[in-house]
Amino acid sequence: MWHLACGDLAADSVRPLLGEGDEVRVLRDDLAVGPLADIESPPCAERVAFWKGVWPAALVPHPDFAGIATDAEWLAGLASQSRPVTVWHGDSASEQLMLARVAAALEGSALPFREVVCGTGDSRVGTRMAVSMHTPDALAALYQPRTVEPGRIAELTSQWRAAVQENAAIRRWTDGRFVGEDPTRIDHELSAACTYDEMPLARAMAEVMGRCDGFFATDMFLYWRARELAQRGVIQLIGDRGDGYATVQVRRLT
Repeated sequence: MWHLACGDLAADSVRPLLGEGDEVRVLRDDLAVGPLADIESPPCAERVAFWKGVWPAALVPHPDFAGIATDAEWLAGLASQSRPVTVWHGDSASEQLMLARVAAALEGSALPFREVVCGTGDSRVGTRMAVSMHTPDALAALYQPRTVEPGRIAELTSQWRAAVQENAAIRRWTDGRFVGEDPTRIDHELSAACTYDEMPLARAMAEVMGRCDGFFATDMFLYWRARELAQRGVIQLIGDRGDGYATVQVRRLT
């Protein structure tokens, strides 16, 4: 059986629970952010270009962004193979988008399709749970696969296709649906977290992360948005060499 997990931390949490004949497939793309228009069309040039822009050029090693196209090709052939599929998911927008994407890949297939629900159903800060946030014992207790029925597959497929068509910059998972937006809101929250005196950029980013409902704003995503804001003259980054944010200071300008 294939067990699909969103990201390496989730996959590492799932592996110890599996038996002989089970294999984890890690889908690493953070589907909550960036364009989706060509995500099912290898080589997925637009999406790959987005991630290359997000990742600081001087920060090595670079992730293997070619994996985006590899995932698209693998998912395209998923329904034609013989292994049942189980998706592990929590309350992150990325995990929910992964579930919807897999449902779309399996629409109309007779392949057994199951899900392991590891979330609370509430994506707000303080209540949400991703797969990797559970202790090993808690995750073992949650390992109760449910069949994804045809009606739910159809609903998830519709949600996935709508998200791809909308092609928003950011997708939040709110009340069981995906809501697209441009970067305005997250940029405002990041600039508002900065003071007119120098402060660590990491502190401002952490404040945004701690209040970000609907999706997990990652450190690399927020570092990218900080660089974009600095180019627009909204904030100033002090000591930024484009190779990471750990020692960077920030000052708000406007």
